[in-house]
Order: sequence, then structure tokens, then C-alpha cells
Amino acid sequence: MNPMPVLSPHLKQLRLSGILDSLEARNRQAIESKLAYTEFLALLVEDEVARREQKKFVTRLRRAAFRSSKTLEQFDFERLPQLNRALVHELATGRYLEEKSPVLIVGPCGTGKSHLAQALGHCAVRQGVDVAFMTCSQLTASLNAARATGGYERRLANLARVPLLIIDDYGLKPLRPPADEDLHELMAKRYESVTTIVTSNLDFQEWD
Repeated sequence: MNPMPVLSPHLKQLRLSGILDSLEARNRQAIESKLAYTEFLALLVEDEVARREQKKFVTRLRRAAFRSSKTLEQFDFERLPQLNRALVHELATGRYLEEKSPVLIVGPCGTGKSHLAQALGHCAVRQGVDVAFMTCSQLTASLNAARATGGYERRLANLARVPLLIIDDYGLKPLRPPADEDLHELMAKRYESVTTIVTSNLDFQEWD
């Protein structure tokens, strides 16, 4: 008896249709390895969990809207011998996210600030954290556009809730009203509540 015609609608009803993708292979494995029923079931459940986690990962990655696929594994540490590798790898663990600590990445153009910020974002996505990446100009433009359509408060609230917001290229262009006020309000709402990473080519003294 072929159980597939019976199993298929039930699995779909239970939203476990992903099991169908590995059922035949796992069934063959169970027969060949003489697995117990519970072992066979455990394999199917593990496959379904892995499938769902992968789907969540892909969704989080898409929502993050990274400029490109920049990971920590691709980062050229040799090009920046003064960079604190230990600190970068500490950040990669995600502890700063739990502590709601902001991260500021400062340096001249072409030193890999955006790459490093996106790489940390990738690490966060892998850890199950929702991330949003955008340039400072994109961020302020989106808030201004939302204001024009009456959706400013909603847009601001959504951005204020993102567990990790990465703002790239702060200070690349001067902020004029209402962009400067918008950014200030957003940062005030996020302060000590969620985590923000900012990259900038401004000197430290310019942040005072």
C-alpha cells in the first residue's frame, strides 16, 4: 500500500508538507538501516525543522536588504592590520545585541566599513535576528516619503522596533530639516531598547 495519497493532504492540512520532500528518501533509509519507528519519525521532524529554519533565514536575509552578500568570512583583515580582530569576532557572537549596545564603525572611504557592517548583519540574521540595512540618505528619504502620505508615525514605529538597524554612510551628505530631526527622533526611540550599527567616514571628534 502506498501511503502517499493519504499522507499528502493530511500533512498539508497540518502545514507539514515539507516532510513530503524527504519522506521517500528517509523511508528508504529507514528500511535499509532498519531504523525504529521513532528514529524514522525523528529524522522526518528534524528535516521539517531544518526546512523551516532555512525558510526563515532566507526571509530575514531578504528583508534585511543588504547591498550585497558581504560576510565576515570574506572580510580581508590583512588589509587592515590595525583593526581589532578580537573585537570584531566578539561582535560576531551577537552579545552586543542582547545588551542593546550601539556600534559605531568609523574610518576613511574604502576601508571596508560597509562590508563589516553588513557582515555583522549577516551574523545576526544567522542567529535569528531581524535586520534592516540602509544608507542614511535612504533612511531619511523613506521617513520623509512616509510623512508625505500620512504614514510617518507608522514608519517611524516600524524602524524603532527593528532589533538591528544598520545605518550606512552617516555624514556622507549634510542632513537638512526635516531629515536631521527625523534621524534624531528615531535614534532616541531606539536608544537602550534595540541595537543600531552606524558607519561613517567622519572623525570621532565630529560626533561630539
